[in-house]
This record gives sequence, structure tokens and C-alpha cells, in this order.
Amino acid sequence: MTKGTKYLFILILWVVPTFLMAQGREAGDYDYDKEVLFGINKNTNGGLIGGLYLKIGSRITETNFQFFSLELANVKNPKESRYSTVLGNSFIYGKSNYLYSIRPQYGRELILFKKAPQKGVQISVLSAIGPTIGLLAPYYVEYATSRSESTRAQYDPEIHQSLAYFLGPGRLFEGLGESELAIGANAKAALSFEFGVFKSNVTGLELGYELEGFTKEIVLMPTVENRQVFQSVYFTLFYGFRK
Repeated sequence: MTKGTKYLFILILWVVPTFLMAQGREAGDYDYDKEVLFGINKNTNGGLIGGLYLKIGSRITETNFQFFSLELANVKNPKESRYSTVLGNSFIYGKSNYLYSIRPQYGRELILFKKAPQKGVQISVLSAIGPTIGLLAPYYVEYATSRSESTRAQYDPEIHQSLAYFLGPGRLFEGLGESELAIGANAKAALSFEFGVFKSNVTGLELGYELEGFTKEIVLMPTVENRQVFQSVYFTLFYGFRK
């Protein structure tokens, strides 16, 4: 079990009993048929903001819902580290590609504890699965070729060896048009804690585990071990509307 997974389980063990005590047995009339949620994701394979999230759900039974979701995520190698150049620019040494994952998903959600219309917390368990469309985009660096000249190119460990000659990263979105497709699949399981004063909107937190695999090895850093399968724990802060 990874350190991130341990922290997730500890958080769940602390949060669930606390919310259940606050919840009590009063649920009230809090029925809804459709919801649209938007979220920001943080995960163990991403940066400060791991990705964006959209979820559209509809009722099947009183406590069962189905949903379609879309995740956009930037997946990183855990060995990535930032360095500063003599010019003060920050870049990732050894990185040759970005991986942008586009994850359409279909899932089911089971409500474990319903909330009252103006108080309490709704707790749900959910799972989802779907294909992954990966965009493998070159990571460009600016590298000094002489005292007065420099060039921008995708990082190549055979050429770009000395840290002293790095001037910084390439331009924003440079190389995106040269992206290659990487096809795969993903699955996740999570707990959702939903708050909100009004019946028509919701604010909440989703805690979960996500597994993603591709048909080929994804080379993000050519000088270290790369992966074909990625796993992460995550949390997503979301806000949305219901009716």
C-alpha cells in the first residue's frame, strides 16, 4: 500500500464516523432526479491541480443513480523534479513528454445516507469505468548552444546533458500539435460527501482510487523507469446543480 493510499484510508476512517454522528437519522425530503456537477481534482500523479471534472447524473431508483462523467488530467512521472536555471526559470530536468488523459466514464452511485434539505451530509459510494484517450505531447526545453545562441527542442538525454546550459522550458503549449495518441482504459471507486444548504445546489468532496492503463508504455522521462499502468488516490472538490 502506498503512502498516499494509507492517508486516504485514514482520512475516510476519520471523516465517515464524524459525519454519521452529525447526520443522525433525520433525512427528510431531499429527492432529486438529475444533477450536473463541476470539479477540480488533486491526485498523486498530478501537480497542484491534477485535472478538471464534469459529471451528469440521473436517478434510477430512490438510492441508485447512473452518471456520465468526463475527466481531463495531466499525468506525471513520480520522479519529476523542478530545477531553476541561471535566469531564474523553472523546468523539469529529464522530462521529454507530457501526458494529457481524457477520460469519458459511465458509472453507478449508491446513496448510503441521505441528508435533510437544509442540513446534514449525504454520503454515497460510486464506481465508474471508461476508455482513456491519451495525448502524448513533447516537452520542450530551451538550451544554450553557445554564449549568444540557444535553441528550443524536445528534451533528448543524448543532447541535453549539462544542467548549466538549460535556460528554461519551451513556450506555453509548444509541441502540442505534435502530440501522439495513446489509447487505454480507466476505472475508479470512491466515496462522495455532499454538503449544501439548498436542495437545488450541492457542494462536496469525492475521495477515491483510480486505475488507468494504456496499450503501450508511456515514456514521460526516458532516463528512468516508465509505466504502462498508472494508479493514484485522489480527491475532487465539486459544485453543481440538481432538480
